[in-house]
This record gives sequence, C-alpha cells and structure tokens, in this order.
Amino acid sequence: MALQPDVDPSHLGFDPLRLRRIDTHFGRYVDDGRLPGWQVAVGRRGRVAHVCTYGYRDRATGAPVEDDTLFRIYSMTKPITAVAALILYEEGAFDLTDPVSRFLPEFATPRVYLGGPPEKPVTRPASELIRIWHLFTHTAGLTYGSSRTHPVDALYREAGFEIYPPADLDLAGCCATWAGFPLLFDPGTAWNYSVATDVLGRLVEVISGTSLDSFIDQRICGPLGMADTGFAVPPSQQHRLARLYRPDAGSGLAVPDDVMGERALRGDACPSGGAGLISTLSDYWRFNELLLGRGAVDGVRLLGSRTVDYMARNHLPGGADIATLGGGCVVGSRYAGVGHGLGLAVLVDPVAYRTTGSVGELAWGGAASTAFWVDPVEGISVVFLTQLLPSGTHPLRTELRQLVYSALVD
Repeated sequence: MALQPDVDPSHLGFDPLRLRRIDTHFGRYVDDGRLPGWQVAVGRRGRVAHVCTYGYRDRATGAPVEDDTLFRIYSMTKPITAVAALILYEEGAFDLTDPVSRFLPEFATPRVYLGGPPEKPVTRPASELIRIWHLFTHTAGLTYGSSRTHPVDALYREAGFEIYPPADLDLAGCCATWAGFPLLFDPGTAWNYSVATDVLGRLVEVISGTSLDSFIDQRICGPLGMADTGFAVPPSQQHRLARLYRPDAGSGLAVPDDVMGERALRGDACPSGGAGLISTLSDYWRFNELLLGRGAVDGVRLLGSRTVDYMARNHLPGGADIATLGGGCVVGSRYAGVGHGLGLAVLVDPVAYRTTGSVGELAWGGAASTAFWVDPVEGISVVFLTQLLPSGTHPLRTELRQLVYSALVD
C-alpha cells in the first residue's frame, strides 16, 4: 500500500514550502547523476506530512522509483532484529546481563587480541564474558571484516566474512566461526560496529526455536502489515527491486554494482540480522511508527512502552558517546554526541553532534545510504531510501536533518 500524506503539513507545525526544499535539494543529486533515485517520508504525531519519490530504480532502463519499489536496507535491519530479541526479553526468556554462552556455548571462552600478525595473533583470556547487552550495543569486541581498521578484521576476511558470510554457512555456522576469532577488546570497555547483531539474531533462533526470518515475519512484519519486508526478493517481485549503485572512482557519478546487488535476489542459508532485509518506504514507515508509538501502532502492540523507553536510553558505559568509546575503530562520518541504545543510536547531545535534533532521538542508517530517525520530543518520524554504496559518500543524512528541522515552524 502506497504511503501518502494524510494531513495538511501546516496542521502539524510544518511549513509546506520548506518541506518541498527536500525534494528540490535531493532532486539535484539525481539530475546530476550522483544518486539513481530516492524516496522520503516525513511525519509527525502519527500523521504523514510529506512524501516524495524521485529518480530511477534502474537508470539504464529508465524504470522509475515507484511507491512499491523495494530497497536493500542493510543495517536498518539491526533495529528490527533488536525488537525481535526484546520481544523474547519481555517474555522472560533471558536477562540482559546473561552471558551469551548460556545459549551459544561456543562463546564461553573469549580471548582478546594483544598483537602480532593476523595469521599468528597473540591473545589473552578476556576479563569479562560477552553478555547479551554487549550484542545490543556493539560493545562485545566483535568486528566486521570490511571495517579494515584492526588486524582482527583480516581474520574475518580470510574466513570469507568481508561483506557477506560464505554462502554455505547458516547463522549457527557463522557464530561458531566468529566465536573462534579474538575480540578487539574486553567486552563492555569500548564500541566497535560489528556482527554483534547477527549473533543477536542467532540468539533469537535458539531461544524461539524458529529461524530468524520466520520469527521476524511472524512476530513483527505480519502484525505490523509489513508484507514486503524480507531477507530475499521472490522471482515474481524482482522487477520492483531498485538496482544497487556506487560512485565511479573518476567521475563520482552513480554506476551499477550488480555483484553486490545480486545478493538480494536469492535466499541464503544465513539470514543476516545485521544487514539482510529488503523493504519498502511504507513498510519501514510502519516500523518507525512502532518506535514513535512506544511499542504500538494502530492498536497493534509488540513491546511494552517502558521497554521501548529503556531501549531508547544510552547504554554505553559511563554515558559515553560513540566517538569517545569507538576510538580509532569508528566506522562512519561522525558520532560525537551520539550514544547507543539497545539496537540503534540515541542522540545525547545535539550541540556536540553539530546537527539539529532532540535529546533522545533514535536513528540508524544502512550501507546503501538509507536512513531513518524518530524524534520522540517533537513527535517526528523520517525515512529516506536510496541505493548508493557506501553510506557517507555524500552528506545525505545531515542535509536531510537540516531540511526537515528547518521546515518545523510551530
């Protein structure tokens, strides 16, 4: 079902002319070839104020982005996996301080990297077990092979974990392999973007007794009416999938990346709870509204309001932000003033962040330059979808914030 504005923006405190600046600004990115196409939705207090679709889902054929276009949302999968785990938490299945090894025994004896080359690392026993809250907050000491900021990253790549896991490994096999790698640091002492959410997805499988993709479909997407969200695009719907792009090294113009893009066309053995979902604007809007509604939307409740409130607090040790706790391993543009809740970022200091927003704002983005945020103070919900790897190629997210908040005039 197409997402459409359902109220005069001025009734929600937005200046309609200022909202249209969003369309003009990001239209230039398409017109000059830096982006293939995009969709954006802005709302407030449960109403939709502004929706725009512009550009192409495939530049070569001229096929436009349409209301039902499918997008790879990559790491915007992470908050959905976090909600899946919190559903089980609310049922008393685990405590946040439980060792991960209670459910995944392969993580019982973690070791920390001290030095040496990747092929012969020097390690020591970790001073703390990996606990479930470490997975939610990326403080477990795990990493991504694609990060290329630490010697341990190379171990992941050598085992076939650069972007995606090896095609023949299921989530259980992935976790067994990751558990054998040294950690970057003692759990709970630093922040590093990692496969932690994929491990959290495996935890959902073990506790629930069902696959992660089935659990998300049955317990989240089904109840919320997110019918187009899943870990693969069936053949009958592949014409709706936007083509994936990346900037040309010379011109900076968006050119196809069909090697990476093809992954969404097949169902792999490992449903990635950290980066595997494909979705639509209207579907992800439903998830946004769930967060803004403190666990409920249109009478459908998935989480208790206090659980969402707790999810939305900064859980990093000492109240630190990601920039401080991430050190040299921070992936992305800037994280000063940004903490981490249970599965997503939490804005703790808008001044330090150097971008307009509210304390307590929840957000995350995906590798193909997608983004969302929910501002509980202002009641704002925003989703932006495009398909350009990697994120951070252009300052799309900060520009979008400037444009949205400058349109708020009440």
